[in-house]
Amino acid sequence: MRTAGRIAALLAALVGLAGVAVLGAELSARARLESPPPSAVLVDRTGAFLAQVTEDGPRADYGFWPLPRVPERVALATLALEDQRFWSHPGVDPLAVGRAVWQRATGSGRSGASTLAMQIARMQRPADRAFKAKFLEAGTALLLTARYGREALLRHYLRLVPYGNGSHGIAHAARWYFDKPVDDLSWAEIAFLAALPQAPARMNPLRADGFPRALARAGKLLARLEARGVLTNGERRLAEEQLSRLRLQAPARRPGSLHVVLRLKEALHQSGWSPLGSDGRVVTTLDRSLQQAAETLLMKHVADWRGAEAEQAAALILDRRSLAVRAAVGSAGFFGTPGGALDFTRTPRSPGSTLKPFLFALALEKGVLRPDQVMADAPEEAFGMANADGQFLGPLLPRQALANSRNIPAATLLRTLGFEPSFRFFEDVGLHHIALPAESFGLSMAIGGLPTRLDWLLQAYGALANDGILKPLHWYAGETQEPPRRLISAETARLVTGFLADPLARLPSFPRGGPTDYPFPVAVKTGTSQAYRDAWTIAYSDRYLIGVWVGRPDAAPMRQVTGAGGAAPLARALMLLAHRTTAGEMLDADFPAPVGYERVALCSATGQEAAYAKTSAACGPILREWLPMDRARAALSPALPPPRAALRRAEQPVALTITAPRNNLRLWRNPEVPDAANRLTLRVATDPPVAQVIWYADGIARQVSPPDQPFHWPIEPGRHAFQVRLPQRPEASAPVTITVE
Repeated sequence: MRTAGRIAALLAALVGLAGVAVLGAELSARARLESPPPSAVLVDRTGAFLAQVTEDGPRADYGFWPLPRVPERVALATLALEDQRFWSHPGVDPLAVGRAVWQRATGSGRSGASTLAMQIARMQRPADRAFKAKFLEAGTALLLTARYGREALLRHYLRLVPYGNGSHGIAHAARWYFDKPVDDLSWAEIAFLAALPQAPARMNPLRADGFPRALARAGKLLARLEARGVLTNGERRLAEEQLSRLRLQAPARRPGSLHVVLRLKEALHQSGWSPLGSDGRVVTTLDRSLQQAAETLLMKHVADWRGAEAEQAAALILDRRSLAVRAAVGSAGFFGTPGGALDFTRTPRSPGSTLKPFLFALALEKGVLRPDQVMADAPEEAFGMANADGQFLGPLLPRQALANSRNIPAATLLRTLGFEPSFRFFEDVGLHHIALPAESFGLSMAIGGLPTRLDWLLQAYGALANDGILKPLHWYAGETQEPPRRLISAETARLVTGFLADPLARLPSFPRGGPTDYPFPVAVKTGTSQAYRDAWTIAYSDRYLIGVWVGRPDAAPMRQVTGAGGAAPLARALMLLAHRTTAGEMLDADFPAPVGYERVALCSATGQEAAYAKTSAACGPILREWLPMDRARAALSPALPPPRAALRRAEQPVALTITAPRNNLRLWRNPEVPDAANRLTLRVATDPPVAQVIWYADGIARQVSPPDQPFHWPIEPGRHAFQVRLPQRPEASAPVTITVE
């Protein structure tokens, strides 16, 4: 029996030791200072509130900002309420525990016995109020105090403790309720905040019944501080007077667009940048007032276009020089609109004609295009492609071809440059990241076949707007970025900007007084994807770079909503709005000229200098173009007549006569001859000589060529009418009619 008893005692001792070991291990694991990652308060460039974000996903609690140093007044006020013997007990206050037990046993009242260390244990591992939980809290508190010391515990407590309305930590509460750093709090404000943690819901300062309760408790705390000799009578009375006049800042509300908050959060985390200090604020590049106004404009615009089945829109407003984001609206309403949760600033869509400026830039950079080079907007250059308006404008300077957004000259450039080099250049600009061969897109790259995003598009246009320097968009003040790099020369960038900013060069496709016209210099490019699925406008002044997209989330066609008609009015409204945000911004300077270039008047039909010219058949409209100084006064097209002589001849009216075939000719089509050989040769005579003519067949422009070059028309059955006209001139030949049987 004795042996059995000894064995039982030994087993009991072993079990006890095991229990102690398990308990010790659990307490040791609990006795660590833990906190959720600090949240960030995002503010705009002026300090206005934007949002609060956290690292660990959505949560209702914010703050948890570390305190490098606890202000003495904050420590005195907090300990006077929460733990009066904090500096003397080991983590558990025996006197407070004894008092609480006595009061419970005698029913003489209730008082808390939790120390700051015990509250830390509870906040880190919330549990019910059972005896086991209290026991673990006490053990954890003892270990925490022994392991970290009292100063570290006080700092940690003031980082974790709740102050109501999701605010944790004194630093966050000071900013949340008073918009102050904790070091700037007055005694009245400190007492008010110190009163909240014991009952943050009951004394919620943002509720009508909670605010007076918090004030009353703060008043009692001030009296206690005076009684303990912390405050003099005069200091207490001053603090009470300030308390009676205490006002909280209005509850902060974020802008309506959730997309910008999500984008800011992503940019903050991806950068690996940690700007958080005791203040917890992160200064963004946004302008809150501009952001809110842009959101309102987008919603109104989409409502106006809903009858044309335009359901969504997106916009970005950037500082032109730095590419700092001033406003970002991902949709026309996150809630309650079709596809509103999608961020259309980041959704790949067909860009329409908005990539054309980069084809022109690449061609100018490689020397395959000159500013004075005549481009053909004519059927023989089309290769199955058509212009959006179904018309041909004949010979054009590059300035006109780009400003009028002609598809055929752009396609000609793309063929000249090559699909692969153009595709790689678009990738280098950041317009796409597609691992497919360039031939998969072919000529469609010139007119929107290569999907891109609004933010990528604006970054690329930023290079045109900043002398060829490519730089990333940035969202935060002082943000670490990739270094800028040169994409194209400053001269090329300035030439293309000049093309896009010339309202006269946009004629006739974009009339004056329309949505692409501005009261100050603005470079504008519109784009419309196939079947009106997407409408785009990019516009930049010397101050802002703005991009707009309008469309549908399901990529279905809209009803003839174009870039010029649908997106350009919104872009213009945003540009004018942005310029009005700063006094004097409407008086912007013109875009700088290319260095080493001289402005020369050119004939648009020939590319030759027009120093003494008037608009004429040989010259066409006169445009002022920047040319290198060593070429500015040269006769740049030697195959054409010398400019002075041509202009003198062009001052008189021009007679156009179709010399072959004769009028009312009847033809019989030979079915034995292949279609390619079934052609009719047409010729024209001009008096005086001119540089180019346009052949029309049945009212459609079919060929732009010198007058001595015949027009070979593929014979088709039926009655047909032919006419010859001069580019951008009223002269025309008498029509010649033939019948093919």
